[in-house]
Amino acid sequence: MTPQTEPELAEIIKAADAPLRIEGGGTRPIGGQTNGARVSIAAMRGIELYEPGALTLVARAGTPLEEVEAALANEGQRLAFEPMDHRGLLETTGTPTIGGVVAANVSGPRRVQAGACRDFLLGVRFVDGTGRIVKNGGRVMKNVTGYDLVKLMAGSHGTLGVLTEVALKVLPAPQAAATLALNGLDDTQAITALSRALASPFEVSGAAHLPGKATLLRIEGFAGSVAYRAERLATLLAPFGAVAVETDAEAVAAMWRGIRDVATFHGRAGDVWRLSVKPSDAPGIVAGLRGVEALYDWGGGLVWLLAPEGRANTIRAGVDAKGGHATRVRGEGTDAFHPLPKPVAALQAGLRQRFDPRGLLNPGLMARV
Repeated sequence: MTPQTEPELAEIIKAADAPLRIEGGGTRPIGGQTNGARVSIAAMRGIELYEPGALTLVARAGTPLEEVEAALANEGQRLAFEPMDHRGLLETTGTPTIGGVVAANVSGPRRVQAGACRDFLLGVRFVDGTGRIVKNGGRVMKNVTGYDLVKLMAGSHGTLGVLTEVALKVLPAPQAAATLALNGLDDTQAITALSRALASPFEVSGAAHLPGKATLLRIEGFAGSVAYRAERLATLLAPFGAVAVETDAEAVAAMWRGIRDVATFHGRAGDVWRLSVKPSDAPGIVAGLRGVEALYDWGGGLVWLLAPEGRANTIRAGVDAKGGHATRVRGEGTDAFHPLPKPVAALQAGLRQRFDPRGLLNPGLMARV
């Protein structure tokens, strides 16, 4: 089913008597997949409002991400949270949608400076599991009382409601960018260097480490500011070794697209895991896992792993011991998402009962065992 309008979607949900599998562009099949009737919001597309002067964009949820990014680029603006493209990593086709990005709270390397997708979400419209059309938030940042449904919907993966429209804050694109690279650092040294850079006043907008390859830092802004900060940051990092600086715009952009999309794991066999951990704990966690490869992003707070199949218990045990969590992004099984503490699981169940009392929307997708 591919509803054309919000009321049509509401009627489909009201009439449903069996589970529904909610999809946007179908590019991000993460978690236990629901064996229900497919409902695609891909036809509900189009930019409803774009006010560059107000840094505000409103789009229907099925609007292709590339259409949103093209409209912003024409005005010298961008989505600051830098959403990744999962297609190469998950070997999927289709077209990523802005609703799918919000539903999964997809955020890229710039999160260390700018924040996550949910931090730029101003308002949402969605249809809940009863077929009710709900609107929350608006087109400006403001405080809220009661449920902050705007934030709640970001990362809910379509289990609380089906997004139909999103309002986002956007930001100007930078005039220039530079990447600073260090070679030869082990994981612990690299995380120390990244942490030092992130704690500096030089406004680092990307901090990644590819073991055996390079330790990378990105700076963005006005050309003069980028040149000054790159020079100062290179001096700060001199104790870790020689620092190479890349300022070619296309080279810098390509490098960070590769980090964003975890290109180093594309086309390779094995499960892919996404670990959220304390940066200082990351090297030790990876060292305790045999036979894995890692890519560190967010200064070490995000670790991508390429691991043999069937390692869920081992990986989660290592992450649990340090208070982090692990999501299997690619691989077989219904336990993709990390088990929640009982109080949090009870809260989550209560929210689902409130917004989807019949259990229609993507049931089992975020199951944790």
